[in-house]
Amino acid sequence: MTAFTPLAIGPHIVQPPVVLAPMAGITNAPFRTLCREYAEGVRGIGGRPPKDAASGGKGLFVSEMITTRALVERNEKTMQLIRFDETEKPRSIQLYGVDPVTVGKAVRMIVDEDLADHIDLNFGCPVPKVTRKGGGSALPYKRPLLRAILHEAVTNAGDLPVTMKMRKGIDDDHITFLDAGRIAVEEGVTAIALHGRTAAQHYGGTADWDAIARLKEHVPEIPVLGNGDIWSADDALRMMRETGCDGVVVGRGCLGRPWLFGDLVAGFEGTGAYARPPLREVADAMVRHARLLGEWLGDEARGVIDFRKHVAWYLKGFAVGSEMRKKLAITSSLDELRAQLSELDLDQPWPVGADGPRGRTSGNNRVVLPDGWLKDPYDCSGVSEDAELDTSGG
Repeated sequence: MTAFTPLAIGPHIVQPPVVLAPMAGITNAPFRTLCREYAEGVRGIGGRPPKDAASGGKGLFVSEMITTRALVERNEKTMQLIRFDETEKPRSIQLYGVDPVTVGKAVRMIVDEDLADHIDLNFGCPVPKVTRKGGGSALPYKRPLLRAILHEAVTNAGDLPVTMKMRKGIDDDHITFLDAGRIAVEEGVTAIALHGRTAAQHYGGTADWDAIARLKEHVPEIPVLGNGDIWSADDALRMMRETGCDGVVVGRGCLGRPWLFGDLVAGFEGTGAYARPPLREVADAMVRHARLLGEWLGDEARGVIDFRKHVAWYLKGFAVGSEMRKKLAITSSLDELRAQLSELDLDQPWPVGADGPRGRTSGNNRVVLPDGWLKDPYDCSGVSEDAELDTSGG
């Protein structure tokens, strides 16, 4: 059993060194609650008995992407997204922004109003509505702009640690992660997470773990976290050993598998007690997830409707007919969801090969960028605060 050093994010010790990746429409408070419960053992599944009380401190769980402009303007949806359960410690917010002044104001607001204990900055999102404005994974190409944003964030954060998440670059011809990592160190960023893909790859192909190792060698001053193709606890342990990174960031691997965080704790602690829940336990988790969403949104129907996107992820690998999948995907109440699930063969064991890829897998996309974006990595004249999105959540 390899011993790994606890991950320090400023004053926060993250052990095991595992972080839930911010995912738009996914990592809201209900999903974070589920993941934390499995990590802390308060919910048993797949042969793991529940504990009487949370042991706490099992990983770091980050909010959905919060747009700095929307936060500063106190957009109603955004203010809901930054609400944390009282048991969430530390509270982690991920911010997206392209205007240094607005980013600085958002960070100062978080500090002054005690809205979070940790701030992560998004420079990894590859979706067109973000990159076409010069944000997300497009932004590190503009080195001076990246530096200005990091400077404003760190300066206004005071004692709060500021981290950043990024990709290798825009495409294979425009790789930025080493330059961005050095700028981050120089501006006082606490840690860096690298997704081993370019923006053009989106989520296709295979993540380049060698790039994570190169970044770790390039910025030994601060922790480097690896992200990409972690579908199981064994994948996380292998990434740590192969790259020398200081922690892992888990995104699509926990879709429909919130108990993966219990596996990660077991893997890092050496117990090897991985969950292999039968369909009956998976169905119970689905109902609880939908109920938590309804409580959070203040409306059961809205919660069940929001849960629909998760159905296929939870059921991946199980023998569930196409018609039943369609019925489950249009449920609008907890009673209806329970009734549909009760018609399944709930005694099905955990299916072989169910731990593979889930979520988006498209790759080799043309990255949508502002006009002339690639002409000069040091010319930032085409970026203004108008590029800030006015809503949050990705």
